[in-house]
Amino acid sequence: MDITFGTDGWRAVLDKDFTEVNVERVTRAIGKYVLDNFGTEKIILVGYDPRKMADVFAEQCADILKNLGFNVKLSSRVVPTPVLAYNALIQNACAIMFTASHNPPEYLGMKFIPDYAGPATSKITDEIVANIDKAIDSKATGSLSKVDFAPKYYEHLETLIDFSVIKNLKTNIIFDGLYSASIGYFDKILENYNIPFQTLHMFHDVDFGGGMPDPKPRFLKELIDKVKISENTIGLANDGDADRFGVINENGEYVSPNEIIAILLKYLLQKGLSGSVVKTVGSSLLIDVVAKKLGVEVIETAVGFKHVGEAMRLNKVIIGGEESGGLSIGGHIPEKDGLLANLLILEAMASEGKSLIELQNDLYELAGCRFYTDRIDLKLDNKDEIKPILEKVKNFKSVGNYPVTEVDMREGVKLNLGDKTKILVRPSGTEPLLRIYFETDSLEKLEELKNSIEV
Repeated sequence: MDITFGTDGWRAVLDKDFTEVNVERVTRAIGKYVLDNFGTEKIILVGYDPRKMADVFAEQCADILKNLGFNVKLSSRVVPTPVLAYNALIQNACAIMFTASHNPPEYLGMKFIPDYAGPATSKITDEIVANIDKAIDSKATGSLSKVDFAPKYYEHLETLIDFSVIKNLKTNIIFDGLYSASIGYFDKILENYNIPFQTLHMFHDVDFGGGMPDPKPRFLKELIDKVKISENTIGLANDGDADRFGVINENGEYVSPNEIIAILLKYLLQKGLSGSVVKTVGSSLLIDVVAKKLGVEVIETAVGFKHVGEAMRLNKVIIGGEESGGLSIGGHIPEKDGLLANLLILEAMASEGKSLIELQNDLYELAGCRFYTDRIDLKLDNKDEIKPILEKVKNFKSVGNYPVTEVDMREGVKLNLGDKTKILVRPSGTEPLLRIYFETDSLEKLEELKNSIEV
């Protein structure tokens, strides 16, 4: 079978395409990439999330790399992606993570993390794919050891998070482990600093409780219900490999990643960080409006954290994030970190002595409005229909009564209709489908735009 790398690695259905044979093919292709670019002296770290067979495949991968002459460090337990990535950075190592992130339980994947500790660029993954089934010439003798990658990561958090401030938090915390890799990490961090919290779903389950390891409202119903019946309480969760976050406010409402990024931008600026904010074209205009009010430059990238991470490596950045629930900050790794995101929210609340709802209201006041979003999925008969529709949208002069002020072609077609309204038409990467995203500053305008667009 042909193997392709998406925005965050290779993913496939377990026992169908994700097999021992294909894992060996991908492992050897990665080994050849590292060998050709760095030699066998480059250490390779291997980690895995709680998915079915992830630990077994990680062992297989580590053994193959050892036999190719590499010194390999295999995680001694389930590990979050950001913890593995940080260790790659400080050891000047490359890493391979066995995860399918927030995908359904039947999926597994392999993610390659270069020594800069962020997602591999397309140039790198293209070279890896080109290496598949190519011979490797290595006569070196390798080694394999098992390592707990948590301690160095915990030490680093001390430089980023003020835990003494979080101890003063007046709000109660419920942490939903969501059967994910954050179990044994986020709860351990809170315990280490005597920060009280309650928990849900604190064990690893390969079926993720019959749901998905995706910290979105539909998979956080128990957490939301528990927050609603608890006084002065917020909920926190992470996805399967803990690089994404989900936050529930004191009313039991899901707080969008866009709002979290904007809240943290404001807080980190007050804390003394300086630089730009990085966001994708799919992220909210709220971030642009807030950044402008705060005098912070906005760097906009294509969708996918590999683009955000690359911009973070090339620029001085306060925070970088995307609408799907990933963020990181200056001084950390250019990779999504859901554990860090949760801690920063707690610190911002404690430092300002405010509830999460109050921080949201401060944000709306600063922005001068609230933003409302929606999405329409346009199913097509085949992928050949996508390009003509995008060409048509690109030439729109207006949508309803709203003139198009700017067209951006980096990710499908984005139409700006003033500084508080946008429409993004973006093709699915896996099926004949166009996703049409709407954002504007009133519910009435949102409905008008949805009814007016003709594609």
